[in-house]
Amino acid sequence: MDAITGAWQWLTTAANWAGEKGVWHRLGEHVYLSALCLVISCLIALPVALWLGHIGKGGALAVNISNVGRAVPTFAVLVLLTLSPLGTHGDWPTIIALVLFAVPPLLTNAYVGMREADRDVVEAARGMGMSGPQLLLRVEIPLAYPLIMTGLRSATVQVVATATLAALAGGGGLGRIITAGFGNYDTAQVVAGALLVAVLALAVEGALVLADRFFDPMRGRRRGARTAGRGTAGGTGRGDAGSGAGSGTGSGGAGRAGGSGVSERPGGLGGVGAAGRSGEPRGLGVTGGSGGSGRGGDAVASGKLA
Repeated sequence: MDAITGAWQWLTTAANWAGEKGVWHRLGEHVYLSALCLVISCLIALPVALWLGHIGKGGALAVNISNVGRAVPTFAVLVLLTLSPLGTHGDWPTIIALVLFAVPPLLTNAYVGMREADRDVVEAARGMGMSGPQLLLRVEIPLAYPLIMTGLRSATVQVVATATLAALAGGGGLGRIITAGFGNYDTAQVVAGALLVAVLALAVEGALVLADRFFDPMRGRRRGARTAGRGTAGGTGRGDAGSGAGSGTGSGGAGRAGGSGVSERPGGLGGVGAAGRSGEPRGLGVTGGSGGSGRGGDAVASGKLA
């Protein structure tokens, strides 16, 4: 409880937010590093996954190779790259380690989404004469969009949370607040830095959920399908009411509407049909025989004038 209270006091101190070592500056470094790693990861993983998913070959091999990045701990990769000649080239060890960490979920989800696209829809589009690129851009990618966005969200949150390791290699970001707290034996600062990283990850996740709904290429079609479903349900209800009113006896002009009625009860009235035209004597349909249902038109053929 003391650590949480101290973290709140640290976060509410204005001096901790200003300057090169302040929260705003470290937050900007963290966002820049995370965004750069995600862009590089998307440029590597998505084209490969979409193309392999489109042709249906080599996907399993590519997914298994990319999953090596999940098997090797990011911290171990970062340490090895820092000790290598790349360690003298600024943030590149951190960028490479985070890219290796972000590629597997992007590649796997995009490939699976492409392969699980409805084959009937794909074949119908191919039968309509769509070329390969048209089929990819207009059919397969929209169908795979939910899984592609799932992979992007997963990779983004992982990169934002793991980018704190950049501080261990001398990089920037919110991880510097945590490492500075360890160096000063300031538990409140460590907890404050961890809270900032958690809040940033949650905010990014929420923003991606909103972007997923806004950019969904099937959003308008799903809304139209729901509207059509409600309209169909309403029309069915009205049709049932109309057919119920149609069975029975009618006179004058109302007898024309009764022609659509079908009696489903043995021995029931067969419906008036066209025999009830205005200006003519009233006509009653012959009662249906014990055999079953009689249509309005059939009843007129055997009807007798009153």
